[in-house]
This record gives sequence, structure tokens and C-alpha cells, in this order.
Amino acid sequence: MADVLLSESLAALSRFVLGENTVEQTLNRVAELTVEAVPAADLVGLTMIVDGRPQTTVFTDPTSPKVDQTQYETGEGPCLDAFKERQVYAIESTTEAGPWPAFRRTCVEHGIGSTLSLPLVIDHNGVGALNLYSRQPRAFGEDDKAAASLFAAQAAIVMANAQIYWDARTLGENLGEAMRSRAVIEQAKGVLMGAQRCTDEHAFQLLVRASQRENVKLREIAQRIVDAAVEPGGNGS
Repeated sequence: MADVLLSESLAALSRFVLGENTVEQTLNRVAELTVEAVPAADLVGLTMIVDGRPQTTVFTDPTSPKVDQTQYETGEGPCLDAFKERQVYAIESTTEAGPWPAFRRTCVEHGIGSTLSLPLVIDHNGVGALNLYSRQPRAFGEDDKAAASLFAAQAAIVMANAQIYWDARTLGENLGEAMRSRAVIEQAKGVLMGAQRCTDEHAFQLLVRASQRENVKLREIAQRIVDAAVEPGGNGS
């Protein structure tokens, strides 16, 4: 099931990069798919840095930002540590004593029994955190953590590429960089289509998968392919 939903997540990423969906729409879809792929998760939220401060800007349930607010106010919590230290943090039971006591109390007040926070990492840099919440204690097993990691990678790619692609709110600010990025991506797709005898869509999917596999921005993957193609004897394959 997770593989099927991951494919849909890739498709959502494609629609974002091609300009059909906004950053918010794409991240919302990734969050929704995470809930579907990890049955133990009753709600999911994404922590991002906005104007220099952490915020839960994407969530599947309004409880998520309410719970997260305690972390932001105290400066202590699993999602903040996941973001800063680029590690996975879990609370097995919020009713038990342990790190982040203020956050645990808030979770209990909102009916949250266990949590799982995963870092969003691109180019070895933390860009946010993916937070899963369950109303049951000890809800997240190893399979849940593995599935959630796949979607954390997807969310990180969207957030990283959002820095160079525009949406309606930041068109003027990002237009120049976005145009340059799109140009090199189109060139790379052309190289792949010629070398692999594939469609435009399949060529783009190859770029996206390489971006995910190597954990680098889509534009950098595209630039490598273009550079290799112009070298003597290069064919971009």
C-alpha cells in the first residue's frame, strides 16, 4: 500500500513542479497520503520555518498546530529536535514521564497518546519536520517509521524545490530563478528522452527519483545531466 501511495506522492510532486499545484496544495497532499500510508497516524502536520520561526503550516487536523504550539512557545519538543538534530524522535506514551514534559501534558489534554517526528532533510540540511500523532499509546512500530520516512523524503523535496519554483504569492520574487531552473530541467528532460527513448513525463519522473535517491535538488540533478551531455562523448544516460 505504501508503495502505491508513494507513487501518488511523486505524481503530486510532478504537478507542483510543472506549475499545476501550489506548494501548499502539494504538501497538503503529501500529509494526507502519509495518514493513509501509516494507519497508526490519526493526524499529521509539517513544521517549517516561516519568517525565522517554526510554524505548523500544513496539517490534516486542527489539533496538530494546537499541540505543536507548546513546542514553539517553550522551545522544546520532538519536532524541534528532529529538525535541529536531523534525527527521528518518538514518544511512546505521552502519559509517561520523559523529555519535553510541557509538550507531553499538552498532548494528553488533546487526546494524543503517542507521537513520531521525522526530520525533513535535503542536501544534508534540515528544512523542517514531519509530525505524526496517534490517539493510542505505543502506536508506531518499525514499519510505520519506515513508511513515514518515505513521505518525509517527499515533503523535503517539495520544500527544497519550492525555494526555486514560484507560486502565486512569490511570483515576482522567485521568477528569475524559477525560469532558469525550468530551462535546465527542460534541457535535462530532452537529453533523457533522447537517450532513454521515453516520454516527457517519464523523463521527468526519472529526474524526480534521482532527486529523491541522492537527496539533492531537482535542478542540480538536471544540471549534471545537461553538463554530461555537452561533454565530448556525453549522452546524459
